[in-house]
Amino acid sequence: MSDTEETVDELPSPGWQAIDDALVRLYGDQEPRHVGYQPPAALSHNLQGCSAYRAADHWHFVSYGLSELYVPGPDDDPEYSGWGFELTIRVPGDGAQAPVWPFTMVNEIAKYVNSKGVVLVAGERIGLGSPVTGFPHLADAPATGLTVFAITVDPELGEIETPNGRVVFLQLVGVTEQEKQAMLTSSTAEVLGSLAAVHPLLVTDPARA
Repeated sequence: MSDTEETVDELPSPGWQAIDDALVRLYGDQEPRHVGYQPPAALSHNLQGCSAYRAADHWHFVSYGLSELYVPGPDDDPEYSGWGFELTIRVPGDGAQAPVWPFTMVNEIAKYVNSKGVVLVAGERIGLGSPVTGFPHLADAPATGLTVFAITVDPELGEIETPNGRVVFLQLVGVTEQEKQAMLTSSTAEVLGSLAAVHPLLVTDPARA
């Protein structure tokens, strides 16, 4: 490698730092479990990575790579960073180790966004036709009747302004097919509001269904 070449890890990353700063405000100096994806975002439809933070009674997963993590190009929209959002999901767990399946499922939704050019917004739903945990294909994935991801703004991370533009954190919330039908009759927000009465942070609990 020549003196002028830089690896991804060495590139200026103001977008990445802005996400880190938002998580520091929420979790302090907690060291998350972070995974990277191969091939990385620059060479595939994958995310660059995903971090899991230990909350009071659950794990909080946050993606890196749907927004612009590094220095944007001259033709990039300065109002929005990349797609303008990152993904989150919250899953139960009080152990020392974060479950593995959410890392895979968050990346699967990111690959859908990147390959299809789909801009997700709060209120939408993604029907998987199979468990949102990836069961039975992922080793640690529990069986569940949750087969749809409803999308809402993460109730704690919300939206941030970064040097690369705006980023909203969109939370994936696992719901049943019956709940999806109720959303079509009323609205996604109304049904999620009912679920929030049980858990305000809208944890995706596979055991719920």
